[in-house]
Amino acid sequence: MENEARRIKDKAQAALAKQAVLGADIDFSVFADQGKEQAYIVDPVAFSAEQQTQLESIGMEVAGTERSGTYMQIDHSVVQCNAANEGVEILSTDDALKKYAWLSEYWWQAVEPDVDKYTARAALHQEHGYFIRASAGAKIDYPVQACLYIGQEDIIQDVHNIIIVEEGAELHVITGCATDPHVKKGLHVGISEFYVKKGGKLTFTMLHRWGEEVAVRPRTGVIIEENSLYISNYICMQPVQDLQMYPTTKLVGPGAVARINSILVAPPGSHMDVGGRAILAAPGTKAELIARTISTGGVVINRGHLLGQAPESKAHLECHGLLLSEQGVIHAVPELEARTGNAELSHEAAVGKIAPEEIEYLMARGLNEEDAVATIVRGFLNVNIEGLPAALTREIDNAIQKFSLKK
Repeated sequence: MENEARRIKDKAQAALAKQAVLGADIDFSVFADQGKEQAYIVDPVAFSAEQQTQLESIGMEVAGTERSGTYMQIDHSVVQCNAANEGVEILSTDDALKKYAWLSEYWWQAVEPDVDKYTARAALHQEHGYFIRASAGAKIDYPVQACLYIGQEDIIQDVHNIIIVEEGAELHVITGCATDPHVKKGLHVGISEFYVKKGGKLTFTMLHRWGEEVAVRPRTGVIIEENSLYISNYICMQPVQDLQMYPTTKLVGPGAVARINSILVAPPGSHMDVGGRAILAAPGTKAELIARTISTGGVVINRGHLLGQAPESKAHLECHGLLLSEQGVIHAVPELEARTGNAELSHEAAVGKIAPEEIEYLMARGLNEEDAVATIVRGFLNVNIEGLPAALTREIDNAIQKFSLKK
C-alpha cells in the first residue's frame, strides 16, 4: 500500500507541475484549502428550514426513513455516515482505506491521478469522500443517499468516492451535490470510481445544485464486468458558473450493459461542458448514451464518444439540444470509433428551437402558449429516469416548468 501511495503521489505532483507551466484553467490559489470543522449531525432538525429545502431539491431525504443509508459531507467534514440495511456498507474513504488493505486494488484504478490538474489535486489534497459497498447477492430495496455540500464561501472541496457492487448485488445510489443557499463561490473536485462485479446492477443518480459562481470538476471512471448493468442519471437544471465532466464507462465483461442519461438546463451565465465515453471492450456489450440539453441563455457543450473494441458490441449515442433563448449556445460533439469489423455504433444529434407549428398545434387543442411550451419541454426532457423518489420528480417537473416559461 505504501508503494502504491507513493506512485499516486509522484504522478499527481508531476501532473500539477506540468499544468502549472501551461497555466491551465482554474487558479487554485484564489480558494481556501482549509475548511472549518463541522459537527456530526445526529438529528435532522439541526438543518435550517432553508437548508432542508435545498437538500430535498437534490434528492436527499433528511429523515432518511426511505433510504438504506446516508453519507453527508459538509466542506471537509463527515457529518453523517450510517447504513440502515444489511448487505450495504457506508464509510468515508479515509476510514475504508484504514479498514481494508484490499481497497488498494481499486484505489485510482478506474481514474488515473495524473489525468489533469484536478485529479492531481484530489490525489494530494483529498478530504474524505464516500465508500459504499453492496455485498455479494444483496438486493438493496431503498436507495443509499450521499450528499457533498459546500457550506463555506470560497472553499475547495476535494473528495474521492468509491462504489463497489459485488457479484449479483443490486444497488441504487442517489448523490446530491450542492452549496448552502448563502454560498456563492467555491470549487468542487470529485473523483469517483465505480466497480460493478459479475451479474451486479448499479443505478447511480446524480443531481447538481450549485451556487452561481461555483466551478465543478467531477472525474469519474466506471468498470462493468460480465452480465452486469450500470444505469447513470445526471441532472443539472440550476445555474453553475463552470461545469466540466466527462465520465468514462468501460465494459470489460461479456454481456455488460450501460445506460447513461443526462438532463442539462443552462441558464444565462452558466457554462456546461458535459459528456461521456463508453468503451465496449468485451464481446456482446451494449451501451446507450442519451443527452437532453436546454439553453435559456447559457452555453452547453455536449460530448459523447463510443469506442467499439470487441466483436458483437452495440452502442447508440443521442444528443438533442433545445434553444429557448437567442443568447444561448448548444454545441453537440458526437464521436463514433470502431476498432473491430462487427461493432455496431450509431448516433443521432439535433439542435434547434421549438417549431412554431408545434406550439400552434397544442394551442389549437386548448392550451395557452405558456402551457404549450411547457408541455413540449417536458416531453423533450423525458428520458425515463428510473427510481426517482416522488419529491425529486416533482422538483424536476417544477424546474422544467420554470425554465420553459423563459422562452
